[in-house]
Amino acid sequence: MTRKMVKSAWMAAAAMALAGGLGFSGGALAQSADLAAALSSGAVGEQADGYMGVAGSVSDTVRKEVESINIKRRQAYTDLAGKRGVTVQDAAAATACQTLSRLKAGQAYRIGAGAWQTKGSGAIALPSYCASGG
Repeated sequence: MTRKMVKSAWMAAAAMALAGGLGFSGGALAQSADLAAALSSGAVGEQADGYMGVAGSVSDTVRKEVESINIKRRQAYTDLAGKRGVTVQDAAAATACQTLSRLKAGQAYRIGAGAWQTKGSGAIALPSYCASGG
């Protein structure tokens, strides 16, 4: 395998472990009913940079919860990056590839600086740096 393939394989494995541990996209992560509703309705979504974003109108409580989750994610990405010798942005982006590929129909997502989109029943077009489609 080439160095790039090894790095991609490692990043995908690390991202899966990290995503599972942080409960991305409303999985195991303890969250309020308001945040769960915002995720389900598409008012809050996942971004290709590895962080959650506000895609619609939400309460201050939900906005603060999103910010709190993003702070925890940033710390996890920083820890992972330090252990693996990659940038924080690379750790976050690799995790985002996994998170975006597991979105459920109706959930909001944003790739780069593009517009917010809602996942339909099919796979979404992931960023070019993701190892495989979702």
